[in-house]
Amino acid sequence: MKFEKKHLDDVVRCYCTSHMTVDDTLYTFFASENPTSECYSYTGKDFEKKEVVWNGDRGGCMSIIPFATRKGEFLAVNEFYLKVSPSLAKLVHGKRTADGWEVKDLFNLPYLHRFDIYHVEGKDYVICATIARDKANKEDWSRPGQIYVGEVPEDLENGNVVLRQIADGCFRNHGYARSTVGDKIYGYFTSDQGILKVTPPYNGEDWKVEKVLDGQIGEIALSDIDNDGKLELMTIEPFHGNCIKVYHENKEGKYEPVYTYPNEIDFAHALVGTHLCGKNCFVAGIRRVNCEIFVLTYENGEYRYEIVEEGVGPANLDVVHHDGKEYILAANHTKNEAALYEVKE
Repeated sequence: MKFEKKHLDDVVRCYCTSHMTVDDTLYTFFASENPTSECYSYTGKDFEKKEVVWNGDRGGCMSIIPFATRKGEFLAVNEFYLKVSPSLAKLVHGKRTADGWEVKDLFNLPYLHRFDIYHVEGKDYVICATIARDKANKEDWSRPGQIYVGEVPEDLENGNVVLRQIADGCFRNHGYARSTVGDKIYGYFTSDQGILKVTPPYNGEDWKVEKVLDGQIGEIALSDIDNDGKLELMTIEPFHGNCIKVYHENKEGKYEPVYTYPNEIDFAHALVGTHLCGKNCFVAGIRRVNCEIFVLTYENGEYRYEIVEEGVGPANLDVVHHDGKEYILAANHTKNEAALYEVKE
């Protein structure tokens, strides 16, 4: 693979990246984890058109997730700060209007870190993971995080999201990834207690939570990298860890490690399961030591990694397939930049 980089902008402590398509126009998003920091969208042929999504009266953005069924609308985490107690973290609603971007607060949820939107049998649900219930200071991990769910009303101007807890006891409840098998969505959440798989309420059933792996897991991604019909798991271990592994599901349905990234790493943070150039793969990012982004594939019976770039230290990554082109979006935290890499054969 070849990676052609485009530096989009200087963004101090760039943390979050995402994308959304509105009327065939691709919008890429980048936001900082800093307080009072803007979020920007970049679009156009060469992503030269820059717009303010929200101005500097908010910040602390962890995630931006577009609705699959609501044109030009997204939800995002704002005001997440590990050093601030009581927590200011909240979920906000954004939408594309004739005048640009409009963003309004939805609800507060202390230490809300990861979330997603599931469209299941005609309804939209939000699933939220808190990294901790409360914290006395940044290094206090004595109180576990939880997982909450709630239905998102069609009218967000006048309706409320009512949350209920479906999981507790998740210390350092940090990692999340979604998988789609057939027409069903599944969520995977990681903590010091391992990996929890969450199944939404299909066929009138209740939400289901099951453990699929023990261990101190900081982050997760899923991809059928070896094309055997089963999803492999890529993990960062432990929280903000120094080890990246791939797990394969054996005949008994148990996950066993089959690959460990060989290079020295520290503060690994970003994982994506995806496909690039026709190959199932993982994309990973590390914030210290070589601060690299790499792509892992499985070819001719062997795992093979390619370095995208070193010295950038992404906090989060996103992969986009649009109009026949493929991009890796990178919130390069260490380098304080918003960047994208066009991927070519």
